[in-house]
Parts: sequence; C-alpha cells; structure tokens
Amino acid sequence: MFNATAFPTDMPRALQHLLERDAAADAPATLPRRHFLKMAGASGLALGAFPHLAAAQATAPAPAGLKPTQQPSAFVQIAPNGEVMVTINRLDFGQGVQTALPLILAEELDADWSLVRSRHGSNDPAYADPLFGMHLTGGSNTIKNSFTQYRELGARARAMLLAAAAQRWGVDASRLRTQAGQVIGPNGRRAGYGELAEAAMALPVPEQVTLKDPKQFRLIGRATTRLDARAKSSGRQDFGIDVRLPGQLTAVVARPPVFGAKLVAVDDAAARAVPGVKAVLRVPLDRGAEGVAVLAEGYWPAQQARQALKLQWNTDAVEKVDTERQLAQYRELAAKPGALAMDADMAPLATAPHRIEAEFVFPYLAHAPMEPLNATVQFNGTQAELWVGSQFAGVDGAAAARTLGIKPEQVKVNVQMAGGGFGRRGVPTSDFVVLACEVAKAARGAGINAPVRTLWSREDDVQGGYYRPVHLHRARVGFDAQGNVLAWDHTIVGQSIVAGTMFEGMMKNGVDGTAVEGMREPYPVPMRLNVHHPRLNVPVLWWRSVGSTHTAYVMETLIDEIARTTKQDPVAYRLRLWGKQHPRHRAALQLAVDKSGYGKKALPAGRAWGVAVHESFQSVVAYVVEASVQDGRPVLHRVTAGVHCNLVVNPRTVEAQVQGAALMGLSMCLPGAAITLKDGVVQQSNFGDFAVPRITDMPEIAVHTVPSAEPPTGMGEPGLPPLAPAFANALARLGAKPLRELPFKLA
Repeated sequence: MFNATAFPTDMPRALQHLLERDAAADAPATLPRRHFLKMAGASGLALGAFPHLAAAQATAPAPAGLKPTQQPSAFVQIAPNGEVMVTINRLDFGQGVQTALPLILAEELDADWSLVRSRHGSNDPAYADPLFGMHLTGGSNTIKNSFTQYRELGARARAMLLAAAAQRWGVDASRLRTQAGQVIGPNGRRAGYGELAEAAMALPVPEQVTLKDPKQFRLIGRATTRLDARAKSSGRQDFGIDVRLPGQLTAVVARPPVFGAKLVAVDDAAARAVPGVKAVLRVPLDRGAEGVAVLAEGYWPAQQARQALKLQWNTDAVEKVDTERQLAQYRELAAKPGALAMDADMAPLATAPHRIEAEFVFPYLAHAPMEPLNATVQFNGTQAELWVGSQFAGVDGAAAARTLGIKPEQVKVNVQMAGGGFGRRGVPTSDFVVLACEVAKAARGAGINAPVRTLWSREDDVQGGYYRPVHLHRARVGFDAQGNVLAWDHTIVGQSIVAGTMFEGMMKNGVDGTAVEGMREPYPVPMRLNVHHPRLNVPVLWWRSVGSTHTAYVMETLIDEIARTTKQDPVAYRLRLWGKQHPRHRAALQLAVDKSGYGKKALPAGRAWGVAVHESFQSVVAYVVEASVQDGRPVLHRVTAGVHCNLVVNPRTVEAQVQGAALMGLSMCLPGAAITLKDGVVQQSNFGDFAVPRITDMPEIAVHTVPSAEPPTGMGEPGLPPLAPAFANALARLGAKPLRELPFKLA
C-alpha cells in the first residue's frame, strides 16, 4: 500500500444510464458482460489484461472480496517525510479532479493537506471506473462515481496506519485517533504517517471501514486552491505535448483533403532534404484513408518537410459532404416519419388556440482544445509504452496493442495531464492513439528504434475530423391561452455518434440516446419525437454536454416563446409547469433569480433579462443573464448561475467549471462558431476562421450552489447547455426575432 521511498516524478447521459442500468442488473462495479464482449470485439479491450501491474503494487494482504479499485496500494503512497501521493483514476484536462479526488481521499485519511500531492494513473485495472468497470473520463462521472471509492480508500489507509501505531505502542487501536497526518495516542503520544508507512504496508487491508459523518468534514466542502494552480499559472505544468524521452523524434502527418481519400502518388524528395528529417513514411489513417508521416528531430523541421511534400489524392470513391446540400437533405428527411423516441397523441395540435412552427439548425463543432492532440509511443517490437492524455486509457491501450500486433498486457499507457479535450480524447476508435502507433510501427519497420511523438497542429485538429454533429430540429407546438401545451410534434435529424461503435448498445429502436437526451424533461408536455440518423462521410463524436448542446437550446427557447406569447413571466411560467415536481430545478432557478436581482432591479437601457434551466448528467444549472445588442452584435454582460449538484466537494472547482462551461456555451453563439464543408473539404483551419470567444466577450459570472448533503453529481458539463438559450431569450425580449440557428444571426 505505502511506499516509504522517494516518489517517482472529458459521457453522454444516455451512456451513463445504459451502463448504470446493466451494472445493477448484472454485477456490482463491473461492466456488464454483454457490453464487455461487444467492446472487446470492437476494440480488443481486455479489462483484466494487466494483473501483473496491480499485483506488483499490492504489498499488503487484501481480502478476497476487494477489487483492484478498492485496494489502497494502487492509490496511496506515503513518503518518510509524510508526503502523501494520491493517484487519480481519471484524466485531468482542466476539470480539477487532480485536486478533488485527493481531497476526498485525504478527508478520510486525515492527511495534512499541505503534504498531499497527486499524479495520474495508467491502464492498470485498478484505475477503471468503479461502477462501469472500464477506464473512463467522461459524462461528468468522476466525482459522482468515485466519491465513495476514494473515501473508502482513505479510510482503509487510515485504519492500517492506526493498526501499525497500535502494534508499535502496544495499545488497542480504539484508543488512538488521527489528525493532520499524525496518529495520536494516550498521554499525547504522536507518530507521523511517514514513520508508520513501512509497518502499515505489511498489515492486512480491512474490507469494511466506517466513514466519517459529513458533519466531521474538514476538507470536503471547503474552497480549496487546486494542486496544479501554481504550476499552471507559472507555465511549469507538463502536458502530454511536453513529453521528452532520450532520442525522441517528432512526427507530423499529411492527411487527405477529403475524409477517407487514398494516395495516388508521393514526391518526397524536397521533404527528405530538410535538415533534421529522419524519414518520410506512408501510413494508414482513420476510416480507411492514407497519409504520409514525416519524422524529424523536432516539430519545426517536421512541419517544414510536410509542407514540402507533393501529394496526389484519389477522392473519387468517397462521399464529398457539402454543408448546403447536407441541410437540404436534412430538411427532406425531417418531412418524413422517422424512428419514434416518444409517441404522444398529436390530435389536439389541429385545434390548439396557439401554434409555433419552428426549424432549428446546429452546425458541426470542433473541440479545439488548447493543447492539440498528441501521443508518444516507445515500441521495441514486443513491448510498448505510451504517454498520452487519454479519456479511455484501457480502450486506447487495447487499440495500441491491436495496431502494434502485440498483446494488451504488453502495453502500458501513462496518462498525462491534458490541456483540454471536451470529448475529443475519448474516441471509440482511438484514432489519434492508433495513428501514433501506426507511425511508431512504420518507423521501426524503417529501422528507426526511437520513441516517436506524433503531434497534431491546430490545422490538423480543426480539419482532422470528429465533430459535434450537425442537427436539424423541426417543432410544431400547440398550446392554449394559459400556456398549457396540448401537443408537441418534434423531429430531429442528425448523425448518430454511437452507431457502429462499441457503444452501439445505446441505440434503442433505431434512436441514438445521445441525440435525444434533454428533450421534454422537466416539462410535462405531450410529445411525439421522430428521429433520423443519416450516414455521412464526416466523423462525429460527443462534444462537451453531448446531446444537451442542442436539445436544451430548443426546449428552453421554445418554452420561453410560449411564455412570451401568452404574456407570462418566464420564471413564473416554468415554476408553474413544474408544479410540485422537480425540486432541484426549482431550487437552482430560484437561487439564480434571487442572486441576480431578476424582477427587482432595473436594468440599464437596452438590456434585457434572459432565463434558462437544464439538467444534464444529473446536475441542474439555471442561468439568469443580462444581454444587449451593440452595433448589430449580441453582447452578454452578466451571468448569474444557480447550481444544484448535491454535495459540493470543492466550491472553487464548481465555480471554475461553470465559468468555463458558460464561456464554451457562449462560443456556440458568436459569429464564426461553425465547421462547414464544401465538396468534402473542411473550410475552417484555425482560430482565424473557427471563432472562439476573446477576453472582451467574457461576461461577469457569479456562481451560486444550492446547499445539499446528498451524494455529489457531476459538474464538468452541466454548465454549458443553458447558456446559449438564456442568451437567446434575452435577445428575443429586446425585440430580436426568435433565434433558430447557432451561431446567432441577428440580421
């Protein structure tokens, strides 16, 4: 469990529900067998492929009933000076779990927080999600699924330290207590955790432990500065892109202009002549395409050599998606019956006193994290080691093994801090990891025995595929003078994210659950929901908050429009629709209203209030915003958030996540926030034409949480969905026409 030597130096709600349901039906804390077999067949995943790694860390006897995810040996190491190293079982890519998980463990361990450190784990089975049984950072599940796990890990370690002190002093452990990294005995006797670690590591691991009463918490619930704050603010934080190994080479890859195209001819003479270039190699790419990898002694010579390549591509055999033609196709589909996700009686629609007919269009969106994709691979022909910011360490490790032609247990994935991801580092196909392995394998085949870092440029990242899908919504809503919805006929057209992947079990009656999450709830409206999932030659993937990125916008803007049409206050209207149901929604919205001054303070001339509330990943976020239009451009001035995520582990983390999610939600609204295609070619390439908010776009944001002692829910994604509709609702109250398309088009 303990090491007394010196230390070594972002899920869709539908997926969450599917795995939770089957985990409960089959076996606790394991991935359901039927889904495991499907995933293993699709990706080579083997959850039990690394027993030697876990066994090597397990120095203390463990009860047979304890799983690897429950044994402190893989998670807690205490140095002689009392420093406590906590290994996290997720990827931290900005959401703060690198602090929150150690905070939870340290609470039960009674550690001295000033001596707590943290590090990332690997693809060892100990670091799988304890509920789903697979390595997973996504769906805002980290704190939700590992809260009890990390509390128990800390409590088990504390019990072993108490037992070690009891043996040393010859007293009963019940006479001892712990405080701030010390065991305290009779007559004020004290021993630091560092003194006891070596003896404690030889003791049995207790299977049952008693956890603290939340009233005893001294760390959980306290605003705590992140452990990585100093390193990140000073530029000293290392990310996956910063990995440096002896003799390491950097590779960049030339890709076809159209997804899936193949090479016809390669003229690499000029590329090979660039100083520092070591090899130019043809490699297979994702989705059956081909590319050319340039390996050099650094990024700059590799990039210069790539630009010197003369390549010819054959695009005849692949579909060339065009945004304008795509929307025309989607409109044709929306007029036809699709797969039914909901099926209420639509007869009242014909006689409803009021009707709204609306079409909504949402574009492709790139993830565009600040740290572009990268992976470093060291491969000697029989063993491989990877350094990568991975949301699916086990899936990526298995994909690497399959690509390299070795066994999964011969691959170790060292999870690295990542500079953002928003879903892009959790790909069912493991595309960027597989590419790095293809490059490493080709390099070895060419006689190069060096670690290779495959690095994507910003242009590679924006044009390299896997986007939030385009969606088109059609709605016909009938309601009476009081705003009671009589019938809501709705159609969604958009590519499926999970079709053809290891998560295809999320498809029900032909409907991808990620495409419809967020529809109807929490409003008691009779809805018929048709869904079409066309297949196109554009790779798609979840994007922060997944289906709620578009469903929340549709629901919250239409609800607001009904309130305006029937001359009702939008807050009062929502509260009336909920009645006595949905107390968490009510509490979050009321908190945002109270803290914002909504309805009580006068706004400056030209400003209006906007309101929206949405639940995603079991957390509720309500926004009350102030907005205006200046020189024809929408401006968001102030955002007040009411958040209900149950027990708050670290208030600063929740605040930061809501701030970041709101800013990302704002990014969907501003001009230039769209990925478009012309004859199969992505038209955007960098932040000059795929816009992100600038500091001048950032509104004032105040974040308030509803007090709760219930087990925590996730906060990585729920802050995003309600921002855009709240902004749009404010603009509509300023007289703008209802905004049915993102990004906003006021003219």
